[in-house]
Amino acid sequence: MRIKIIDRYLIKQFLQTTLFGLLAFIIIFIIIDVMENLDDFIDQGVPYFRVLQYYLVFSPEIVRLMTPVAVLFAALFTVGKSANLSEIVAIKSSGISFFRFMMPFLITSFFISIISIYFGGFIVPMANKNKIKIEQVYLKKSMYYAQSNVFFQDSKTRIVSIGFFDSDNNRANQISIQEFSDNDLTIMKSRLDAPFLYFDDKEKHWVAENGVYREFSKEKENIEHFTKKIIYNLNFKPEDLSNKQLKVSEMNLIELKNLIETQKRAGNDPSSTLIDYHSIFAFAATNIIVVLFALPISTDKRKGGLASQVGINILVTFLYLVFVEISQAFGKNGSLSPVLTAWFANIIFLIAALINLLRAKF
Repeated sequence: MRIKIIDRYLIKQFLQTTLFGLLAFIIIFIIIDVMENLDDFIDQGVPYFRVLQYYLVFSPEIVRLMTPVAVLFAALFTVGKSANLSEIVAIKSSGISFFRFMMPFLITSFFISIISIYFGGFIVPMANKNKIKIEQVYLKKSMYYAQSNVFFQDSKTRIVSIGFFDSDNNRANQISIQEFSDNDLTIMKSRLDAPFLYFDDKEKHWVAENGVYREFSKEKENIEHFTKKIIYNLNFKPEDLSNKQLKVSEMNLIELKNLIETQKRAGNDPSSTLIDYHSIFAFAATNIIVVLFALPISTDKRKGGLASQVGINILVTFLYLVFVEISQAFGKNGSLSPVLTAWFANIIFLIAALINLLRAKF
């Protein structure tokens, strides 16, 4: 019964400190961002309620980024406080080992990691969609990347290029559809170019406007200028184009998985998307690793006290982020596999944390 009371006490203190730290980090983050973007909001005449909505949908991304930091400091302060109040001495004298003492923190951080996978894989992308839409409409940001240059393989012999897709009106601009020979994919059979392509919801087919259709043969080229031309054999729908325009930060785990499969079928390299996919899981697991780092340091009363421990953990966080950036740079250049790229920093720091753990004195 005594151990259960200790577990509940430590878990309560750990979670309360995590939530308090997370709230503090969110407020600081938003204040800094407001100061940086205040001129843009004023220049564009963004209504106050839209600014409030912007930071409301921006908050999930901040929560995702700051959760490992909040967990790190929560573990540090909870154990540091227990050490200063001689609670650890009492726990040690009762015969509880250091590894048993760690269990409430590790179990709690494990569940935080599980929640973080769902949160980062589904809640954050949904919020990012709304955030980017506000940036596009009110701040005139991300217009080029998010809504232009859609290029994909619609079938084995067909390539489609779209300059811009208006999802509100199901209308594509600057389209090109190229058909190639079944026997030799280097030979173009036909090409359709048009400034506009829209989807007829009633008839369920695409219609090109004011374009040119060319058919190629060995002897000659036939050219047809048209005002409207119905295209029956296209395999994509408006919602498919909307998904193709999403940034990676707007895609949930299912959409990322589908994008990876699409890239593989089209013969494209999915490494970059695979890294983003596995990074969601790897980043969530960081919560456990930072706890393994924080506990041995917090229980060791070094010179300089709590300030020294805070400095060490800030350094650890900084080094971790540097390792993440370095590993992703190598991974996106093809030097590391996508899975190893996503987990490389975690593996290095897990090994270091375990070494630090074995050297801990309790």
